[in-house]
Amino acid sequence: MRHGGGFRTFRRMSMRQGFQRLRDVDWDPIHWARIVLTLTGRALGRLWGRDVMLYVGGVSFFAMLAIFPGVAILIGIYGLLADPGQAATQAEFLAHLMPTGARNLFESELQRLTETPLEAVSAQSGVALVIGGYASHRGFKALLAGLSFIHDEVSPRGFVGFNLLALVVLIAAIAMLGVFSAIFFYLRFISAAFDLRPLAGVPWLYSEWTWASIGLTISLTLVYRYAMSSRPVAWRASILGGFSAAVLSLAASWASAFYVEQIAHLGATYGSISAVVVFLIWLSWNVNATFFGGALATEIEIFVGDRRRQDVAGFISGPGS
Repeated sequence: MRHGGGFRTFRRMSMRQGFQRLRDVDWDPIHWARIVLTLTGRALGRLWGRDVMLYVGGVSFFAMLAIFPGVAILIGIYGLLADPGQAATQAEFLAHLMPTGARNLFESELQRLTETPLEAVSAQSGVALVIGGYASHRGFKALLAGLSFIHDEVSPRGFVGFNLLALVVLIAAIAMLGVFSAIFFYLRFISAAFDLRPLAGVPWLYSEWTWASIGLTISLTLVYRYAMSSRPVAWRASILGGFSAAVLSLAASWASAFYVEQIAHLGATYGSISAVVVFLIWLSWNVNATFFGGALATEIEIFVGDRRRQDVAGFISGPGS
């Protein structure tokens, strides 16, 4: 009975502390708007550092090298296990996130691979595995190095640890991409094949934008939490940074499409390579969104830490000091 009474007392004390925290929160919207603007400004200051653009260029370059070998590997694996056309269909859905010029380049490569005999695709996948693996690993190394730089990491990982971390993040990213694309594809397939009205009534459920935002939020949250620093970043900061980066990345996809289709007519300037230029613009804007999320997570963690230290200092000093 004593243990039960002690537990109830502890629960009442916890509830009182929770209510006290809620009462102590400043619910003034102007106050929170000022905090949001301050943190956003500080995050942009980190993002616009003179060396960050070098990391943006490095990640974009290696992503450009890796994405088409990655498609060849994907179709080669599907060709061994199932219908390679399913891989092309999934990739075409995800290509809707790209601007028109980049999408055309991507879809033409898909069509070429799906029309190539299976033996040739499997041979290409073997070569692509070497090229794509090298480029992907280098790209993730550039991404993690840029996030570490933005985070002002004081004790960076050693050579072996950093390379192993980049490899783990690469494998995890491939696995999550496969899981989310498979869920997205089969939701669409089931809805169309069986004419399920509940799914037809919620079109956002099988929209590529929905699953891209969910996948990006989860993936970037985990990257900010475990890979941006040698010590784990706070969950609150990681989640807010991941969500902000995902929203900004999807907005960057829309904005880059609007820019290259409505404002900058790149075909007149770059001619036959305009699709490659559009693709690089889309990549660089999304990489900037990822780095912004890391900068915002860093600033949120600093802000929360400062507030906690102020609260502890105020508690120790007491009201009469």
